[in-house]
Amino acid sequence: MVTFFIALALLIGGYFVYSRVTERVFATDDRKTPAIANPDGVDITPLPKWKAFLIELLNIAGTGPIFGAISGALFGPIVFVWIVIGCILGGAVHDYFSGMISSRNNGNSIVKLAGKYAGKAFEHIMRLFSVVLLILVTAVFVVSPSTLLESLTGGNVKAWIWMIIILVYYFISTIVPIDKVIGKIYPLFGIILIVMAVAVIVGIMANSNSYPMLELIGHLKDFSNANGSLPWWPFMMTTVACGAVSGFHATQSPMIAKCIKSEKEGRQIFYGAMVAEGIIALIWAAAAMAFFRVDTQEGWSALSAIGGSSNSVNEISKGVLGPIGTVLAIVGVVICPITSGDTALRSCRLIVAEAFHINQKKIRTRIILTLPLFGLVIAISIWNFADAANFNILWRWFAWSNQALAAASLWVSTIYLLKHGTNKYKSLFTGIPAIFMTAVIVIYILAEPNLALGRFIPYYLANIIGISVTSAIFIFYLVMLFIRKGTVIDEEEPLVTEQVAPAPNKKEVKESRWKRFFKRRRKKK
Repeated sequence: MVTFFIALALLIGGYFVYSRVTERVFATDDRKTPAIANPDGVDITPLPKWKAFLIELLNIAGTGPIFGAISGALFGPIVFVWIVIGCILGGAVHDYFSGMISSRNNGNSIVKLAGKYAGKAFEHIMRLFSVVLLILVTAVFVVSPSTLLESLTGGNVKAWIWMIIILVYYFISTIVPIDKVIGKIYPLFGIILIVMAVAVIVGIMANSNSYPMLELIGHLKDFSNANGSLPWWPFMMTTVACGAVSGFHATQSPMIAKCIKSEKEGRQIFYGAMVAEGIIALIWAAAAMAFFRVDTQEGWSALSAIGGSSNSVNEISKGVLGPIGTVLAIVGVVICPITSGDTALRSCRLIVAEAFHINQKKIRTRIILTLPLFGLVIAISIWNFADAANFNILWRWFAWSNQALAAASLWVSTIYLLKHGTNKYKSLFTGIPAIFMTAVIVIYILAEPNLALGRFIPYYLANIIGISVTSAIFIFYLVMLFIRKGTVIDEEEPLVTEQVAPAPNKKEVKESRWKRFFKRRRKKK
């Protein structure tokens, strides 16, 4: 248990120490946020800090820190190192800057921010990645709860029926104002997610004789590679995304950035929610290693067979907590993915609306925007149900596109600090995590055996090419950093408050009518 509690203490300490450093680097002030300066009653509306925190936690979490962390347990206790370092230095910083830069730019999405700070070409790439990722997330979080609900009802209610019910909810929650559905039920679900994680780890500790936690000392090796599977680098970083670093969060933070009432709230909401997710991931990784005994060949194979899924969650919860655990498992693996799917679709709508400069105050406009996106989600969901193997294909695409977006979002934050910060060297604060995630995603694409390139490129060669490409990018960044004579202060987009035009003066209206009359007379002559 020593390793677990040290990791837990580091995550909590990281919040109290490193979050304040992050806040100073960003340099918060007393300016008005979009929710105060320009509320629209639909997407931009002020929320209490505690409610915004729980909504942000559920938006970014879902089953990500559960399924991903359980799969990450296959790498052994070294996954603790990635969760702690990745969360404090990478993921929480990533989420904080995504939300706060958005807040200073009228709540714009990460796509719009990419265009402003990195250029139009980068914006188009980011838009493509974001829309694809969000549609994939929505589809993934339709399939997993539908199949579980079918099994829980003994097959009496088929998965496609549950899929229709979930999709109807997605559509409704996507088009109604954020405080009508999400703002009312998400805080409750966020509390359930936390209670579920705490109950599981308490159960593991209470049954430590049956489920001993693994320590890093004595098990400092790659369990996955030792059992003939993929090595920890870079595959652990794509397997455990939620809880460490996840690009999906960059699409969610701007949504809550529209609802914060002060920049001072950003540290608790964005950085704090990510640390909370890191703690949840830490708990589930520790529970999976202890429950399945991954230090044994039999235990590792048992977990590998089912991976991070609703089945593994159900086994752990039921085995550790009995009937209560079964109820928690049902709530966790059904409600949590649904609450990530609907906000993913909502974010997708906002990004598309930004691209075409469409005002979304009218519900008819929101419906028209949502329908084609909804059609794509339905098509992918049907394709998913056609063959069980299709889900694995979908998940692999989600894994690499998610971390590619994380690297891109960190680069946007780095460019922001270069252009807007008071000290250009502060850009290293996000630049170093950005270069690390760039290396992860480049090597992953080249080395993943189930992707096209990974079938032909050996692992060692993928690392050589990936490190070379990343080094070239890092050198280019350093050159740009050192040749700049000084920091260019780039003003953020001003918050435009709605103003009512004054009523026209009757005398002025009358005079203008006479002017138009004489103008027409002169033209006739």
